[in-house]
Amino acid sequence: MFQRFTTDTFNWIFIIGVALLFAEIFFFNNGLIFGILFLSALIYIGKRMYENIVGKILFWIGVFILFFTIIDLMVARFIIIAAIVMFIISYRQSKDDPDYFSPELSEENVNSLPEPLVKVESIFVNQFSGNQSTDESPYKWRDINVHGGFGDRIIDLSNTVLPEEAVISIRQLVGNIKVYVPYEVEVHVTHSAVFGRSTVFHKKQVSLFNQTFSYMTENYGTGKPRVKIVTSLLSGDIEVKRI
Repeated sequence: MFQRFTTDTFNWIFIIGVALLFAEIFFFNNGLIFGILFLSALIYIGKRMYENIVGKILFWIGVFILFFTIIDLMVARFIIIAAIVMFIISYRQSKDDPDYFSPELSEENVNSLPEPLVKVESIFVNQFSGNQSTDESPYKWRDINVHGGFGDRIIDLSNTVLPEEAVISIRQLVGNIKVYVPYEVEVHVTHSAVFGRSTVFHKKQVSLFNQTFSYMTENYGTGKPRVKIVTSLLSGDIEVKRI
């Protein structure tokens, strides 16, 4: 529906939305950020305790109140209005200038043919809430590059055959990240967090506050296979351990 609009259009909508959000937080509703953080924490706690009735109640109360809190924001109203306007414009353009497809017959040499590509399925997918872990049975390795909202990520590298160089990149709001690494694999870890704790092999930090650190094994520069782990958390723990 929105294929006719350029990336710049969406970028301007994003910039205006962020400006409205900051204006509402700092000028019209100073307690908004604390309310959202509290409701987010309520949802996270409820998700962790979802097996019992208390967890379900906390989770759905948090979701319900957070939904209506977000809907009531100026930025949410702006995005809804922008989406409606873009839909109307797109519909009008499709009527005035419909897409026309016709077969093109031309002589093509081998060099002008499109390069064949193979789609690679990702091990993890981007999701706002929920836990993810690698298969307990052997699986084929694919580099991980995901972002998410709430939940834990568990990656067990002992159930796969790593290439010479592998990459794990995870950006998350709230949750814990655990990576289990075989002893013969070299590791480079770069992690940033606003709140949390970290354990990288024997290196432990019981409190992280707006910190970034990086560790690598002694032979990472020359040894193979090796894995580069880049993670970012608003609040949560990271653990990298041998297995």
